[in-house]
Amino acid sequence: MKKTLNIARGGLFTALGVFLIYLSSIIPTSKLYILGIASAIIPLSILTTSLNTSFVVYTATSLLSLLIIGLKGTVFVYILLLGLYGFIKYYTEKLRNMPVEIILKLLYFNTAAGILYYLYITFFIRELKINISLYAAAIMLQFIFIIFDYALTIFIAYVNKHFVKIS
Repeated sequence: MKKTLNIARGGLFTALGVFLIYLSSIIPTSKLYILGIASAIIPLSILTTSLNTSFVVYTATSLLSLLIIGLKGTVFVYILLLGLYGFIKYYTEKLRNMPVEIILKLLYFNTAAGILYYLYITFFIRELKINISLYAAAIMLQFIFIIFDYALTIFIAYVNKHFVKIS
């Protein structure tokens, strides 16, 4: 019964994830907001199913998004940054050492953001035109990432308190 429930939930989480990534690729605004919601599916899957099922959900969502949506920036952001972040958050918060957690999360974010920047410059445009320096943008993105991490923590605590039954 438990395996069947995990498979069913995994399928629902995958479908919801692909739908949200697709939605973020077609609407003109709020792309990162919808991708942020899509990234909350992995921690939700970890809480309600198992870690193995959650990894299958991430892999299936990533592959289906690539097949359905194609090589778009939103798909790459999900695959390299936001989709994997649920697992990074899960393992780093097991350390129970706040400064180390923050450093590891920011290290992951900066590495993934650097890879995304390189891919974006290589495959989509040759030169990124922004009005502020790249370093100022990177610092601002780190603050936004910390706010995102905090919001995800609040979401996880809410789901854990109200929806996850302790067996």
